[in-house]
Amino acid sequence: MSRVLLVTGGGRSGKSRYALERAARCPGRKVFVATAEPFDAETRARIAEHRRQRGPGFETFEEPRDLAGAIRRIGPGAGVAIIDCLTVWLGNLLHHHGEGAREFPELDAFVEALQRPPCDLIVVTNEVGMGIIPTDSAASRAFRDQAGWLNQEVARAADEVVLVVSGIAVVIKKKNAE
Repeated sequence: MSRVLLVTGGGRSGKSRYALERAARCPGRKVFVATAEPFDAETRARIAEHRRQRGPGFETFEEPRDLAGAIRRIGPGAGVAIIDCLTVWLGNLLHHHGEGAREFPELDAFVEALQRPPCDLIVVTNEVGMGIIPTDSAASRAFRDQAGWLNQEVARAADEVVLVVSGIAVVIKKKNAE
């Protein structure tokens, strides 16, 4: 049975590197689901660096909005898929739905897709609730709140949750393999 691993932590904590190291130990085809949209030069440079870090061993899906659909498209024969990252994806949804949006059917569809993944999934997210509390922007507060809800739902569905702090991974949840 396929398992779901959630990797969380602060920005630049080593989450993606940890996800790649875990995926390297998995047999079978490796898939990388990238959520970033290359909307400026800095983002394009970050995307290029991520591609360089993961090397040619991954089949890459660019999916900025429909993660449930991306999971369905992985298909048979994949041993592991990395989804990187949920908070970037959430930012995309907030941007495309509009600042005042409060309902995101894509979130529910994604959490539902985690119930029966086609292969092991490693889901990367940022833990945004441990930093500065945004007080001057309703959009920032809405993002923080949505990210917190999403991370809680994915952590609940996950078999394992790992917190990465300063490059050190700490297991905070682990269900026994069935």
